[in-house]
Amino acid sequence: MDIEQQLHNARSLSEAGQHDDARMCLLEILKQEPKNMTALMMLGGAYFSMEKYSEAEMVFERLVLMGAGTGKFSIALFNTLWKMNRHEEALEEIKRFMEHADQESEAETINQYLSITERISNDNL
Repeated sequence: MDIEQQLHNARSLSEAGQHDDARMCLLEILKQEPKNMTALMMLGGAYFSMEKYSEAEMVFERLVLMGAGTGKFSIALFNTLWKMNRHEEALEEIKRFMEHADQESEAETINQYLSITERISNDNL
């Protein structure tokens, strides 16, 4: 089975709620292609869905290192840190992303972060 078929299989397993089986499939893919960003993103998502936030954080941190200005990686890390009640670190991730992001191609993520920080600011007043 080629990588694309394995990724499709992992996605189907994840959508069916079989996150542990999806995780195993993704780990097999990553043995063959350790830098496969799609597999890494899905693996982090599987850990997040299983509430294994420390594992999800490690995967998303790796992705952020691979693509510092990539919005979907940053948002995934932010959400994981926030879920772990590590709010200061989550806010630091926003700052880090804003320094690296291409304003044009990452406009959607930037707008999401602006909305998030506005809500946080309003909640703290």
